[in-house]
Amino acid sequence: MFSGIVETLAEVVSLERRKDILTLGLRSEINKKVKVGESLSVNGVCLTVARKEKEVLYFELVKETLQRTNLGDLKKGDKVNLERSLRLNSLLGGHIVLGHVDGVGVIKRREDFEDSSNIWVTLPEEVKSMIIPKGSIALDGVSLTIARTEQDNSIMIALIPHTLKVTTLGFKGVGSKVNVEVDVIGKWVKKFLDELEVKKLLKN
Repeated sequence: MFSGIVETLAEVVSLERRKDILTLGLRSEINKKVKVGESLSVNGVCLTVARKEKEVLYFELVKETLQRTNLGDLKKGDKVNLERSLRLNSLLGGHIVLGHVDGVGVIKRREDFEDSSNIWVTLPEEVKSMIIPKGSIALDGVSLTIARTEQDNSIMIALIPHTLKVTTLGFKGVGSKVNVEVDVIGKWVKKFLDELEVKKLLKN
């Protein structure tokens, strides 16, 4: 479990394919704080540290992960958001982020100002019913507030200077893909309401 508060940007230094598995190597300044077997959020995807060597952490990505996230598009030199998992005594600075990506969105528009930016992101159709204005959402693992929803199944996010400085959202442009995870509370509410509606139909 994570909070969506990115600790650092890590650099992709290696990509090795072996059958259906992609081994991803990331150079990170938090390497010494991480142990093999730990779970980390990499661009919002919960991954296990398979091994570590000096400044590089290695993760094994299976077919499901590559199909459902933007990690399969990474190239050497790319940067990714990195966050270690929460501990029981951690402050929840963002919101509850599981690292289980619901789909991939696309930045369709961007407005950059002197110290801040607004981005519009087209969301996957399947998450449309689980978002609300001023609700929480994770994009590439970054905990964000939805400023407003649009008619075309997109959302607008206002980015503060700190977010622009320490996450990939500071340099991702129009057409860039972002991993999307909606608020888990919204998922449970939708499931409850869906099941309630089914029960009403069965009674009738």
